[in-house]
Amino acid sequence: MIASIQNIFNIPELRRRIFFTLGMLAVYRIGCHIPTPGIDSQVLAQFFSGTEGTLLGLVSAFTGGALERMTIFALGIMPYISASIILQLLTVVFEPVQRLSKEGEQGRKTITRWTRYGTVVLSVVQGAGIAIGLQTMRGPAGEPVVTHPGIAFILLTIITLTAGTAFIMWIGEQITERGIGNGISLIIFAGIVANMPSAIVNSLRLVKTGAMGPMVLLLIVAAMVLVVWAIIFMERAQRRIPIHHAKRVVGMKTYGGQSSHLPLKLNMAGVIPPIFASSIIMFPATIASLVDIPWVRTVAGMMTPSNWLYNVLFVAFIIFFCYFYTAVTFNPVDVAENVKRQGGYVPGIRPGSETADYLDVVLGRLTFAGAIYVSAVCVLPTILVSEFNVPFYFGGTSLLIVVGVGLDTAAQIEAHLISRSYEGFMKGASIKGRRD
Repeated sequence: MIASIQNIFNIPELRRRIFFTLGMLAVYRIGCHIPTPGIDSQVLAQFFSGTEGTLLGLVSAFTGGALERMTIFALGIMPYISASIILQLLTVVFEPVQRLSKEGEQGRKTITRWTRYGTVVLSVVQGAGIAIGLQTMRGPAGEPVVTHPGIAFILLTIITLTAGTAFIMWIGEQITERGIGNGISLIIFAGIVANMPSAIVNSLRLVKTGAMGPMVLLLIVAAMVLVVWAIIFMERAQRRIPIHHAKRVVGMKTYGGQSSHLPLKLNMAGVIPPIFASSIIMFPATIASLVDIPWVRTVAGMMTPSNWLYNVLFVAFIIFFCYFYTAVTFNPVDVAENVKRQGGYVPGIRPGSETADYLDVVLGRLTFAGAIYVSAVCVLPTILVSEFNVPFYFGGTSLLIVVGVGLDTAAQIEAHLISRSYEGFMKGASIKGRRD
């Protein structure tokens, strides 16, 4: 393992890419500590204290604390992710965008440009909502969070937050092009893991004061290791459908007669379902922050992670979007036709429509198992915090992203090492990234 790490720095190109990536991530983390103008940071910190079990606490943890400090990167990269998901779905369900995606490099550039425009639009909308919400926030003693509220503050906040998201988007694209790994994913990864040191310190402080026993801490650590191992196992799990190819005689040569397999991932939808589910459930809370209607605020109060209704709806939306996203990204009919066109067939299944039906049944069962797995991981933080008083959020969408990005980045480093005749990053193991 140590020798493999040393080999990483023996390759000039790989070394340059890793240092460039680390430098860009450092710039991002510095920006997460530059405050937005017009905010009383002390009052804001008091307002966010005790929000560990609320949606505000979840969003703040997801941005690495940028939202809690209301920095220029408070929106994070989520507007870009939302715009990317919308364009990705449109390429499947909207024919003009679908045609554009098949136009090669030029079509890809056009979709990328539309994604950037969509990011700016979503950032402006979310920035306006945050600015209006900040003007209504008060500290414990009733002191306002915004020092000088008004239209000038709203416009300044919108411009600042939108520019911050655009800069993060540029950093992500630079990392993807000139660094190692997927830049956008690594930015989310950096924001999530930035909370780990404070979580460790808080846990040790609880043990020192006697609020948490050493055995409880050891059990939590053991559970964390087990959950991470389970996620790695499930993310790499796949059902391999055997494909046999008939023999073909071309001239004096015989081709085919070989066997291969069609891999179907257990979690084909990745982290898209929990992201979509979170966005829908957070909608009532967003509306409640903009209007002063009693019944709307009552509904928003029920949409908190500590409420049973929130968890039931969260799981239901995750299962729905697992099936929905898998259905729009994997078409059994097209796959069956491609297999038939290449002279292949599934043993015991007729080519064509019967193969498509067989793949549809197998994919439905896999999707159900994957949806249950994703749902279990996503409700894990609520169980740990409410039932076992764990002083930090562990699990959920954040953990799925961290593990997935870790596998992806390790796979790219592995490819660089092997392509230059170095031994792999992990001996005796093949690291496979996510194929979302």
